Order: sequence, then structure tokens, then C-alpha cells
Amino acid sequence: MASNTRPAIRVLPEPPGLPEPLAEPAMEDLRLETVFGALSGPLRLAIVRKLLLEREEFDHPCGWFGFDRPKSSLTHHFKALREAGVLRQRQYGLERRSEVRVDDLDARFPGLLDLIASSSTEDR
Repeated sequence: MASNTRPAIRVLPEPPGLPEPLAEPAMEDLRLETVFGALSGPLRLAIVRKLLLEREEFDHPCGWFGFDRPKSSLTHHFKALREAGVLRQRQYGLERRSEVRVDDLDARFPGLLDLIASSSTEDR
């Protein structure tokens, strides 16, 4: 029997002194078809789900995810998610760290992040 309990999305407070985010669309410019396009790949969906459910810090570098993919491939996927408005990224020296734009996505597309958080690899 399936449980109706949804996993809790982890929201952590923004620490002071963060670098400015990289270019991203404004909340009012987020388009559902663009967001769905960015989330259509299983790796990208896994990136967002991991950030929603397992984050340990405010934002995380690519290496934290533990995906066995070349750095250039991961960079491409993170950029696609950022340009679609799903992720916010900041540059810390040579490292880009990512977080999900929870407030913006919840305001623009209510329930979308809950659906992602409650999905699993068995759903695919």
C-alpha cells in the first residue's frame, strides 16, 4: 500500500555575505514549458530532487551530488536548469554552487516542487 506522506522539502535560511547570483530569468518570466523542458531529463530531475530533499548547506557544488558524469556534462545540465529558472547559482572563486528557487517556483507553479520531491526512480 502506497503512503500519502510527502517528503519534506528542506529550506535553509540564506547566510549573510553571499555572492550575487548568476543571470537567471525573473520569476514573472518563468514559463511552464521551459521549466518542464529543463526537467525532462532524468539526471536533471535527480539534481533538483536531491537539492530539495537532501541539502546539507544553503547551496552545493557539482561534486556534492556524486554523479558519475564528466564535469563538462554536469555543467551543461546545471546551466540548462539555471537558464530555465529552476536553479539559482552563485560563483565562489572557481566553484559554482546551486540551490533550487523554491519560493519563485512555488509562487509561479504551486505544487510542482512537491510533485518532484514525491517522485522516485520507480516512477520513471
